[in-house]
Amino acid sequence: MELINTYPVKKSDLGFHGNLFGGKALAWIDASAAAYAMQVCDTPRVVTIKIEECLFKKPAKEGQLLKVYGKVHNIGNTSVKLYIEARAHNVYTGKQTTVVSTYITFVRIDEEGNPIPISERVKIKYGFKIPPKQTPDSSGGFDIYNG
Repeated sequence: MELINTYPVKKSDLGFHGNLFGGKALAWIDASAAAYAMQVCDTPRVVTIKIEECLFKKPAKEGQLLKVYGKVHNIGNTSVKLYIEARAHNVYTGKQTTVVSTYITFVRIDEEGNPIPISERVKIKYGFKIPPKQTPDSSGGFDIYNG
């Protein structure tokens, strides 16, 4: 997985029990995942359409870092599904514990907010489409075919 963002957990980020407030963590996760989806899709025009179940496994405490990791799970015609994991990082020991993980789906949109296809180049780059093969043609150049 790729590290996509890091946030310091401050007193103002805590809930009633001294843990990172869940809503704050989800906002950070959504913003981080959106930036990652933009990077993956080579465009700033992506919107969140689905955040799957979020199970909070362990708390993050004041003074720790919340590190957000991500990887591409799937790329469809107009959408990209990311696996996102947020980990509490102890700055003294370097130990990390998973706080929450989820899948988030983004859709690529045009200027009017309508879904548009993700480029074939992006799908090939992340292994969700086999690149076309090239074979020599009779003129010594190359023809591209899908075989």
